[in-house]
Amino acid sequence: MRVTDSLMSQNFLRNLSTNAANVQKYQTQLSTLKEVSKSSDDPLRVSKIIDLKGNVTQNKQYNNTISDSIDFTNVQDSALSSATDSLQRIKTLTQYSANDALSDEGRQANKAEIEEEINNFVSALNTKFGNRYLFAGKNTTEAPFEVQRDDDGVFTGINYNGTTDPSDKGNLTREIAAGVTIELSTDGRAYLNEQTPGNDIGTFFKDVLTALDKNDTKALSGLLTRADDEIDNVVNNRSKIGAIYNSLQATKGRNESEKLNLDSTLSENQDIDLAEKYTQYMMEMTAYQSSMMMGTKILQTSILDYL
Repeated sequence: MRVTDSLMSQNFLRNLSTNAANVQKYQTQLSTLKEVSKSSDDPLRVSKIIDLKGNVTQNKQYNNTISDSIDFTNVQDSALSSATDSLQRIKTLTQYSANDALSDEGRQANKAEIEEEINNFVSALNTKFGNRYLFAGKNTTEAPFEVQRDDDGVFTGINYNGTTDPSDKGNLTREIAAGVTIELSTDGRAYLNEQTPGNDIGTFFKDVLTALDKNDTKALSGLLTRADDEIDNVVNNRSKIGAIYNSLQATKGRNESEKLNLDSTLSENQDIDLAEKYTQYMMEMTAYQSSMMMGTKILQTSILDYL
């Protein structure tokens, strides 16, 4: 094949363009610290990176949900601790009042304190997390528990304003991983501890106050067993919340491990090895500069060189 000046010039320009493109490629990678900057650079790698970024975003959303749920259960535990303290105090005062040696005035003083502890108990169960009530079932915007009194201000019971549909558990469900959900124990009906229709914790409180008004020490002694039942009910529900908390903590650990794996895989596909890319850049720059030097000799040739 006859090699002409025109062919040499064309080969030079093609090689120069290729070298220039390679230099630009590595310059872009070094300036962005990314393997690819547009989908045409490597469609398969870009597709994988997009999928990984989606997984990282989803993982972060799950982490936020888990963290929020952990905080939610912590506040629930604190609220139930206060509720248990109130019930314990009510039991203690009831026990004191069952003593025949106590004066009527002493029982009335205990009654006033018990009424205050009832309010504290209800207030604890009406605790909010952010703008959500903890034990309102799915009706999280309305205070779930309400002290009922007659026209004379006498305590008559406790009303529940949360989820009351018998077919609805009343628990909030949260998705904490792909295809994995957990139920937060938010059904406040559990704390009414309805033993028979119309006989719940409000009835217990009413019976205690009525016995105090009548100075009925026998009735007060009989209510001590019921006080233990009410305390045990709150403690048992608190234990369930503790189990949910432990489950959330374990899930959070798995979520954080998954995040590390996703971040590592994303970095392997997206980020460059700086030392390696700089070496490649210098090699391509050397090739480009060599091409330029050769071009000065090829393109300077003219008819005058042969005269």
